Amino acid sequence: MACRHRSSTTTLARLAKPARLTPRLSTQPQLQSQVASAARCFSSSRPRQLKETRCQQGKFTSETYPELKRDPRYGQVTKEHVDYFKGLLGTESAVIDGVTNENATDDIEPFNSDWMRKYRGHCRLVLKPSSTEEVSKILKYCNDNKLAVVPQGGNTGLVGGSVPVFDEIVLNMGRMNNIIEFDEVSGILTVEAGAILEVVDQFLASKGYIFPLDLGAKGSCHIGGNLSTNAGGLRLLRYGSLHGTTLGIEAVLPDGTVVDDLCKLRKNNTGYDLKQLFIGSEGTIGVITKAVIQCPQRPKAQNVALFGLESYEAAQQAFREAKGHLSEILSAFELMDAGSQALVRQVTKKNSPLEGEYPFYCLIETSGSNSDHDGEKLQTFLEDVMEKGIVVDGTLAQDETQVKALWSWREGITEALGHLGGVYKYDVSIPLPEMYQLVEDTKARVEEAGLLGDTDEHPVRAVVGYGHMGDSNLHLNVSTRRFDERVEKVLEPFVYEWISKRQGSISAEHGLGLAKKKYIGYSRTPTMVGLMKQLKDLYDPNAILNPYKYI
Repeated sequence: MACRHRSSTTTLARLAKPARLTPRLSTQPQLQSQVASAARCFSSSRPRQLKETRCQQGKFTSETYPELKRDPRYGQVTKEHVDYFKGLLGTESAVIDGVTNENATDDIEPFNSDWMRKYRGHCRLVLKPSSTEEVSKILKYCNDNKLAVVPQGGNTGLVGGSVPVFDEIVLNMGRMNNIIEFDEVSGILTVEAGAILEVVDQFLASKGYIFPLDLGAKGSCHIGGNLSTNAGGLRLLRYGSLHGTTLGIEAVLPDGTVVDDLCKLRKNNTGYDLKQLFIGSEGTIGVITKAVIQCPQRPKAQNVALFGLESYEAAQQAFREAKGHLSEILSAFELMDAGSQALVRQVTKKNSPLEGEYPFYCLIETSGSNSDHDGEKLQTFLEDVMEKGIVVDGTLAQDETQVKALWSWREGITEALGHLGGVYKYDVSIPLPEMYQLVEDTKARVEEAGLLGDTDEHPVRAVVGYGHMGDSNLHLNVSTRRFDERVEKVLEPFVYEWISKRQGSISAEHGLGLAKKKYIGYSRTPTMVGLMKQLKDLYDPNAILNPYKYI
């Protein structure tokens, strides 16, 4: 696995006055030639199929949400249907058949459940097409026979959008994983929807480019799934969202119509930009099969620093100073609270890279093309925030191992939370001045309800917050010993009402799925929701794609 590297010189370790900010990890400066050739990896998470770590099966979604009823207009999958799909796909491995084979239950289970063990469906048939033509024929057949379908990528989502609720057919895109074309001059990539993000990024690294998206689940998630949920990730601050970096899309509508809009031009104002409808639509109006992505050149100089701060106000000041000092080379500004870092220490048993413990931590990354230039800018920034008392303590990475180690304190939070039991996750956007206040107010509410404590009778272990401060994107996590209806009632709709009062978004980057479907009105007006429903009715009049979710 390729790793991040740092190409700045050792002058960064020799800060002027503030001796407190010194590298606490061993320093081994990289040679410039090594740095130039090293491939950078965005994520410190190892590639993994998250479902393999599931220690037990979750409850059926239909039991957790008894108000959901199977829509009677959908047909039941029969042996006749299975025979058709087997004939179409032509290989046994492309069809996991639990309709006629009761022994296939264990093989289907990973496609029936999400990695958090919160959602679980009753699917009995999984289809794995290998081409757009096969996807087209599958959807046309399902549409004609009123068979409900759930498109599925790497199944790493957080809102239940990629797993069935009842007996929908799962359309898994994993076999459509080819990198079709890459232009080394323009940086334009054409790729199939089932390609794994990390594999694509490693391919681009060999060409001197980078995929404009980074996720902790990059070893499992698919490009098509990233697009369908409009995934944001760690570097949206630098490269923007997929709405901006996606030049073209190929998708299949529910009736089998292939929408070929694989444009490779950055400028194309010929009519409506219809590809944008599929980005973030969570497979409800069509299935993305290919995409054209504008990829930036891979930065040659990387620096990472981790700071300890005494208040959220200080974190805001640090962010403002970072934008002023670092501007075009600032690629990430991540916020973590003390609670989230304590959970990482508890699970990993690692020592913190800072000597003390602080209420807040910030991780800053810069990415540029000139090591000396970037090093000078970073050194000036660090001296300034230390002299002003904004930052209390900090450490700088001196080589790729240290960069990876510092990032693990941010990217390891999700995995640490998963080790401790169930997690209620809220991925939201809030105006920056009030962003962390949601964590404090939620914790107070859970405490008042008597649900937070250190003993087993208390379902909640901790309420923590972290996220992409550079994008006003907060990850509110309520760590529990077990999923408990009392906890959910305390949290919802309280969290969404709180966000709505501040004109925030209830879904920053993971979509609506099943978890947030009924709360869409907290972020969208009735007019906007009505327009969305019109689009759904237009493209999917039989409502076969990803039912029971989104709107």
